Amino acid sequence: MTFLIQQTLIYAIPLMIVALAGIFAERSGVINLALEGMMIFGAFVGVMFVNLLLKSGAMEAAKQADQWMKLQGFMFLTMLVSAALGSVFSLLLSFACINLRADQTIGGTALNLLAPALVLFLIRIIANQNTLQLTKGDAATWFMVKKTMLGYDKTDKLGFLGDTFINKVYLTTYIVVLLFVILSIILYKTKFGLRLRSCGENPQAADSLGINVIKMRYAGVSISGALAGMGGFVYALTTANCTSNGDVAGFGFLALAVMIFGNWKPLNVAGASLLFGLFKCIAASYSSIDLNGNGVYELANIGLNANFYRLLPYLITLIVLMFTSKKSRAPKAEGIPYDKGAR
Repeated sequence: MTFLIQQTLIYAIPLMIVALAGIFAERSGVINLALEGMMIFGAFVGVMFVNLLLKSGAMEAAKQADQWMKLQGFMFLTMLVSAALGSVFSLLLSFACINLRADQTIGGTALNLLAPALVLFLIRIIANQNTLQLTKGDAATWFMVKKTMLGYDKTDKLGFLGDTFINKVYLTTYIVVLLFVILSIILYKTKFGLRLRSCGENPQAADSLGINVIKMRYAGVSISGALAGMGGFVYALTTANCTSNGDVAGFGFLALAVMIFGNWKPLNVAGASLLFGLFKCIAASYSSIDLNGNGVYELANIGLNANFYRLLPYLITLIVLMFTSKKSRAPKAEGIPYDKGAR
């Protein structure tokens, strides 16, 4: 059960933060189909920055000195760098959709095509191969919190809660959850959040009250890009062992499905992320999941083809959307370019 919960969180956390990224953009009135591309770009930036830290020797020195707080600081800095450059990358979508009034669906699709091509081009220049890997060791595990870092011995038992939520977990999990809560409060309980949501519902009415719709939409898409870039690095760190190859296994599109399933509401999105994370966990590790703790791997013994389990998260996504999309209510002005003279 500990393994199942930890693995579910590993898959659910990137979905959660990237789905929230979609909410910020679409609540401002801009459809962000480019979440996949922004995640790919954020993953590349994060892995490249970790490699720069490794080459500088700072991270390796902190590891050898058992300065795990310093290592977590490096991890947090990398998250900020990925978020910052993800936000910069999102300006392409903002300019095309807000200033040029281009079709937002086409703009997002174009970025989804641009990001993997650009990332693979840069990887070929930097590493002369198709995958950007860590230059030294298994540094991705250096960012993992272990009980020995908290003063416990390797043989100490922490109990179910301790083993599940303290030992061998990534600090990114708790940072993302905290950020998710803070941004959800900002979106629904602050003046900024009210203005942002008003621009996605009735921008003309918002403009009549003195709200700068263009600035608010830029803010929404920029926050969206930052969160998607950060989500891309979290995915690369926890799932891909800190490698980048121009692919995030469709997590950006899954995040869109989670956002729609969650009806553009953060609390619903969190629940949907856990649901899809669970099936993603089953797809990745069905052969080693012991449901009853009796040493029997029931899912592997069923005899289903491995490709069925790999298909399961996406199949569940389609089934859930079939039954929930009719009840979903998108922001009214979503996808409509703002025209100040329109009434």
